Amino acid sequence: MRSLREAVYRDLRAAVLDGEFGVRERLAEIRLADRFGVSRTPVREALARLASDALIERGFGGYYVTVPKLAELKDFYELRITLELRGISRAIEDPSCRHDPAVITTELDRWYAMRERPPAADPRFVVQDERFHAELSRASGNSALTDALVSVSERIRRVRMYDFLTEDRVRTTVTEHIEIMELVRDGRLDGGYRALHAHVGDSMAVVLERAERAMTQMALHSDRL
Repeated sequence: MRSLREAVYRDLRAAVLDGEFGVRERLAEIRLADRFGVSRTPVREALARLASDALIERGFGGYYVTVPKLAELKDFYELRITLELRGISRAIEDPSCRHDPAVITTELDRWYAMRERPPAADPRFVVQDERFHAELSRASGNSALTDALVSVSERIRRVRMYDFLTEDRVRTTVTEHIEIMELVRDGRLDGGYRALHAHVGDSMAVVLERAERAMTQMALHSDRL
């Protein structure tokens, strides 16, 4: 029974994070139980756990996907930038902290392949973007830092996914990711730090502009996915 509960929680969590539910769509127990082919009990438990994770929240008549307010989103974006940059700055401060070349090489190969065959514009490209940043962090050798980055990235995915609606934005992301990784691979950490800072937002004004734009796009497109 525990494995069934875990499976329902895992699958429902993935669906929430991947934007499968509209921002005004109620997560009805009966409909979800039919979707997963289970009784309402594991669904109810999964919803409670997701509420505890702050990925959904109780509203009128049931649960809905949590969408951060702009002020909250600003805080999350600021935390994300801090965690991102720390992965490189700790290596700048302490030469004994070196990025794992195997992790860097593997991730670079993925992005070289995307440069050759650019992915289509798709909100779910955000998952590829998150993986890049998580792997860059993991290569720095501090797993706690990476875990915190993954957690905050998931909290803002529901909004950030609407930053990848154009092919130009996807291509720019691919190019910038390769530049950052190559700088880190080559030991040019100061340059890598500056490139990463520019990529994720080198001022709070830029961060707020991106957050506001993403929220606007979410309002315009989320019910169409």
